[in-house]
Amino acid sequence: MTTLQLVWFLLICVLFVGFFFLEGFDFGVGMASGIIARTDAEKDTMLHIIGPHWVVNETWLVTAGGAMFASFPLWYASLFSSYYIMFLLVLTGLILRGVSFEFAGHAETQKGRHFWYNMFVFGSFFAPFILCMIFFSMIQGVPLDANGDGQLMFFDFVNWLSIVGGVAGVLMSVIHGLNYTRLTTTGILRERAQKLNRILYPVLFVGEVVFALLVIFQTDFFTAKPISSTIITLLIVVMSLVGAWGVYQDREISSLLGSGLSLAFVVILIFNGLFPRVMIATNPAHNILIKDAASSPMALQIMTIVVCVLLPIVLIYFIWSYVIFAHRVPSDKKVVE
Repeated sequence: MTTLQLVWFLLICVLFVGFFFLEGFDFGVGMASGIIARTDAEKDTMLHIIGPHWVVNETWLVTAGGAMFASFPLWYASLFSSYYIMFLLVLTGLILRGVSFEFAGHAETQKGRHFWYNMFVFGSFFAPFILCMIFFSMIQGVPLDANGDGQLMFFDFVNWLSIVGGVAGVLMSVIHGLNYTRLTTTGILRERAQKLNRILYPVLFVGEVVFALLVIFQTDFFTAKPISSTIITLLIVVMSLVGAWGVYQDREISSLLGSGLSLAFVVILIFNGLFPRVMIATNPAHNILIKDAASSPMALQIMTIVVCVLLPIVLIYFIWSYVIFAHRVPSDKKVVE
């Protein structure tokens, strides 16, 4: 394995970390809007607080897929062909959520507006649930042949770890979204978000125990990398504790960082367990390794130069977009016209 191959593997990990940290609270706000927002004005407020950011946040996923395609084409081909239907379902959820922003504001009837409010909630739930199912199905081992082609059956997609992983991803996103709601709203929505999170955090800690046990027994993470897997798992719990402390002590930044970093460390746990593989096969002889899946050295060099030039520009715009919209929105303000 070369240095550039390792760098691009880590870069893809960073892109997924950024996606789940940032889009995680987008998804969470969407799902939470179906629980804590009870009037049209409150639902509009929930749409508004992520309205300036959700498109930018989704580009982290698009960029991760593009980076995978360019730097590890065999990984991209094997993963996306094996999980074609699942990724199509993720795309469906993202589309429904995306169009709901516009259609909810331009619906001509109350019934139509409520339909798109519900699509906002459904898309925000469906996309992360299926995406997490893909990740936690993949790390258990996929039936690949010698060419890297997957022949997955129903229970390769749907099993205890993938379902618990999907539920965990949804729950952590809801908590993250509620923490973001507390940071960006005033009034009744902020109060409801804090009250609900005080209920959800104990549920999360029980879920993390179940999740950890399934990872121990359904993957090779703790046998192949016992020290690093244990440390990262403990960091997931520690960050969740930080988030819970922030909720109970009414520290908004601490709770948002805690919930976001707990999601980030779940992604890091997955990539740590994968390394030095990119696809785990049920037959170890068919594992796809980083060194075998990577593009040519020249392609990686060119891509690295392009990233070094463009990344600072993108980050400046990204940070500026958050700074310019950094204000609280009243819970009862009508913001979608």
